[in-house]
Amino acid sequence: MKLYFLLLTTSVAVPASAFVPHACSKPAFRPAAPVAMIGGSDFASAMPEKPQMSMEERMATSADTYYNYIKGNLGEGVPDPPELIALKDATDSGADTKVLAARMYELMCEQGMIYDRDEEGTLTPTQFVIKENLDIPEVKAEFDYLYRYGMNLIQQGLIDVDAVKDIVKGKLIDRTGKTPEDFDEWLGF
Repeated sequence: MKLYFLLLTTSVAVPASAFVPHACSKPAFRPAAPVAMIGGSDFASAMPEKPQMSMEERMATSADTYYNYIKGNLGEGVPDPPELIALKDATDSGADTKVLAARMYELMCEQGMIYDRDEEGTLTPTQFVIKENLDIPEVKAEFDYLYRYGMNLIQQGLIDVDAVKDIVKGKLIDRTGKTPEDFDEWLGF
C-alpha cells in the first residue's frame, strides 16, 4: 500500500483530544480585549498554572470523553456497537495509549460508516449502501478523511502501523469491495 510512503513524508499533529468530534465542542467565549486592558481584574494571571497531564492521562481522558459522546448520542433503542464496548473495556482495564488510540480509531471509523447523525447529533443506523455509492463525492471524502486520520495517528506515534492496516482493511477497504491497491488509487494515493 502507498500509505506507508505517505506517512514518511507527512507531518500533521494529532492531539489525543482530536478523537472527540468537533460538532460536539462549543466555541469558547473570547472577549475583544484582555480584561486587564479595559480596567478589569487581572485575576487569571494570579492563578497557578493548570497541571500538565501526561500523554497517558490525556489519552485516557479523550477515550472517556469519546465513549460518553457516542454513548450519549446513540438514538433511542440503538444498541451499543461492539467498538464502543471494546473502548469501554480498554478504558476500564487501564489499557495503554496505543490500545486506546486503536479502539478510538475503530469506533471513529464505525461512526463514519454505519451511522447517520441528525441536526441534534443523534446517531442512528444508516440505510445507506456504501458499495453502491462510491461515486458520490461525500462518500469518497469520508473515506479519505478516515484513512488520513489513521496515517496521522501513526505519524504521531499514537498507534502502530499494523494496527492501522488492520483497522483500515476491516473497517474501510472491505466496505468498498476494492483491493487495498484499488482503494489507494481510488483515493488518489
